[in-house]
Amino acid sequence: MSLEVLTDPRVRSVKWQDLVAQSKIEIVSELFIWVPWTLMSWYFAHIELYPLALFCSFMLFLTGLRLVHNAYHYAVGLSRTGTEWVIWSMSALMLFSMHAVQFNHLRHHRHCMNDEDVEAMSARVPWWKAIGMGPYFPFMMHVTAWKLGSPRIRRWMLFELLTTVALLYFGFFVLDIHFLKYHLLVMVTGQCFTAFFAVWTVHHGCDRSHWIARTLRNKFKNFISYNMFYHMEHHLYPMVPTCHLPELAKRLDVAAPELADKKVF
Repeated sequence: MSLEVLTDPRVRSVKWQDLVAQSKIEIVSELFIWVPWTLMSWYFAHIELYPLALFCSFMLFLTGLRLVHNAYHYAVGLSRTGTEWVIWSMSALMLFSMHAVQFNHLRHHRHCMNDEDVEAMSARVPWWKAIGMGPYFPFMMHVTAWKLGSPRIRRWMLFELLTTVALLYFGFFVLDIHFLKYHLLVMVTGQCFTAFFAVWTVHHGCDRSHWIARTLRNKFKNFISYNMFYHMEHHLYPMVPTCHLPELAKRLDVAAPELADKKVF
């Protein structure tokens, strides 16, 4: 099936171009959105308050995904070169190669939910199988990007994976910094849950033509999830940064209200 929703006249009539530009405050806020949660997670790990540290690490992962997700589409308000370094920096923070994820994510937009869509593999199975994919999901993302990606993608991947190996080596075998060991361990674990939290939640039960993704409309739920679950809107207008998706959702609700029927939670 083709992505018919992308050519729906109602969807195409929605004005979105004015939502692409960001103010300097929005750009700075987006670039450093993960910093408070990172510092708090490290602090609580340092004093061994692990329940609080884990909560902050979860929020770090969420906000980190928000930033790098915008970067995948060059929607962080920086030059293309600057954005590439943002993707590298988030690879260092969250481990593994975010350029590999970017490659698969852009293919996901082109082939949403079909058999060529490696990123959506977890959305086509029950929730417990999505969780059970564990390290297999990031492994397949990297293998696919290495096989199909351009030389530029492979260079960035190699650089990011070497950065990851260096961080893991120094973190566990050279430096005796407790909160760093905690951070590395939690980030590796977090990557093993991306198949469920980053993909299954927003695409399960969707089709390959019209309802290609889920969304949210509850203001409180969107607030606590940093607007990361306006996913239908993101697929229809990927150049719109996350900070402007609430306004985009209002416009889409007027044009094609049924697209908000499938909720994330």
